[in-house]
Amino acid sequence: MPKNALQVGIYSFAASQNETFNLIFNDESGNPNVHETDNVPGDDIAVFADDKFNVTSWLTLIGGVRATHFSGGVTENFTYPRVGGTLKIPKLNWVFRAFWGRYYQPPPLVTLSGPLLNLCTANDCTFSPLHGERDEEHQFGVTIPIRGWSLDIDNFETRGVNFLDHNNIGESSVFIPVTIAESRIRGTELTIRSPRLWNRAQFHLAYSNQMAQAMGAFTGGLIPIGPPPEPGWGALDHDQRNTFNAGAFANLPWASWVSGNVYYGSGFSNGDPPGSPLQGAYLPEHAQLDLAAGKNFGERFSIAVNALNINNSHLLIDNSLTFGGFHYNNPRQFYAEFRYRFHY
Repeated sequence: MPKNALQVGIYSFAASQNETFNLIFNDESGNPNVHETDNVPGDDIAVFADDKFNVTSWLTLIGGVRATHFSGGVTENFTYPRVGGTLKIPKLNWVFRAFWGRYYQPPPLVTLSGPLLNLCTANDCTFSPLHGERDEEHQFGVTIPIRGWSLDIDNFETRGVNFLDHNNIGESSVFIPVTIAESRIRGTELTIRSPRLWNRAQFHLAYSNQMAQAMGAFTGGLIPIGPPPEPGWGALDHDQRNTFNAGAFANLPWASWVSGNVYYGSGFSNGDPPGSPLQGAYLPEHAQLDLAAGKNFGERFSIAVNALNINNSHLLIDNSLTFGGFHYNNPRQFYAEFRYRFHY
């Protein structure tokens, strides 16, 4: 095993993004329809270096650094490090891991001008240039093998500055990115994977307890004009504390297979406005069953039949007026696949 695995690289892009907005009013308000095309140029260049150092057969250390220059609606320069390592306990074969790092995410290339900006102003909002999201993440975990089974436990927290989300102008379907002053996403996840059972089937289970919160005012993008936000942390619109997945895959005779998955969610955060009796609560819990089956015909042909949301669970997954209105899950769906593999 080599002692070092050094990687050095450069990443870059240059773009000129054209966006066309067409907004048609059908609410009998009398507002004129809006058509606008905006062009936003931008470029990004990043250089990075990281090293994986095998101190011994049971201890590995990693470290790296990434420097980024972005130019678009704003110009930003950031250099961020990251470090981590794994420790394998001899004989037990338990593997402990830990990581800490910082990241920079360039902002979307978007702007508003002309009639769309005037519409925004008429709906008590304004547009400010978007800055890149800056995140700091730490995590630690352990993988435990038990008679061919694998148990993995992971704990993590990510804190962000200029957290990227989206907003819409008034009650329209025109969505514009926004950034929020601070965010934190933290959780604990547990995963169990089986070995190959009866030489045919494999089983997996995953549970996550997670919290997604934000704090502070909008710092860029589509900024509403109004009183400052309430102090303290508040739930993001995709915050859901508990999720559970359990599934299995099995090979059957005659080159066929079958799989299934059960998903459970405790309910997303409630986006009712402040003052509502339900504000700060959570939407109803929900569950979904998916099944699939297929068969291979030689090396080239295969067919599959998929059934999603068999129990036809109907649920509201987002009712946040601040972040884009109401969204529901998809109803029961069936579809078939036919695949042909070409020889190269």
